[in-house]
Amino acid sequence: MVVECGASLGIEGLPYYQGSLTEQKCMCGRFSLNQTGEALAEAFHLQTVPQVVPRYNIAPTQAVAAVVATREEPEPHFHWLRWGLIPSWAKDPAIGNRLINARAETVAEKPSFRAAFKRRRCLVLADGFYEWQAQADSKTKQPYYIFLKDHQPFAFAGLWEHWTDPTSGSELQTCVLLTTTANELMEPIHDRMPVILPEEDYGPWLDPSYEQPQSLQGVLRPYESASMEYYPVSTVVNKPQNDSPECIEPL
Repeated sequence: MVVECGASLGIEGLPYYQGSLTEQKCMCGRFSLNQTGEALAEAFHLQTVPQVVPRYNIAPTQAVAAVVATREEPEPHFHWLRWGLIPSWAKDPAIGNRLINARAETVAEKPSFRAAFKRRRCLVLADGFYEWQAQADSKTKQPYYIFLKDHQPFAFAGLWEHWTDPTSGSELQTCVLLTTTANELMEPIHDRMPVILPEEDYGPWLDPSYEQPQSLQGVLRPYESASMEYYPVSTVVNKPQNDSPECIEPL
């Protein structure tokens, strides 16, 4: 069975973020997923093969590949989510344009995230991400591409939500990425990094019956530096309209 792309979520009808990353005061704000559906099914133990295309510059408000589990469907399964969490109580979906990251240290307390942290946790699939380093002698920031040494796909810790448009009744499923303090590899570039979950934590993180997430805070830690690498890339990645292999080519 093949899982179809995320157009059915209504994502195509929403405006995509068009600005440059230097305008966004966030971390993580771009990532890549250049893997086959078969590779993702194997890495994340999916019973269906997702239909995906190579992505080199995934930006906020776009569809992201995720794995979720619910009480109705407790077996982890592939799902498309819109990046930028819209809380269920929100009147205006534009709030999602700002809620692309959540600090792991405070996520259980924040009104926008605490319900999702308790009941709707997800894996957001990636194989690399970008961060921009301030340059002492320039106003231009240098982008870096960060990935695992074995070049395998990995999972960001995410939260997801249902939102229903109060006027039209249309529904969206949206998500946010959790961030934590930088590891030793990342510290020279940025003081934060996305939470990358090791495989042994996928099950507890996704388990919809587990509603004591405070005890899951321990998994929201910096990923081990020894397993990661990075290199500088061109500023072509600054614009989300650019989504080609050029984005991940080392300088």
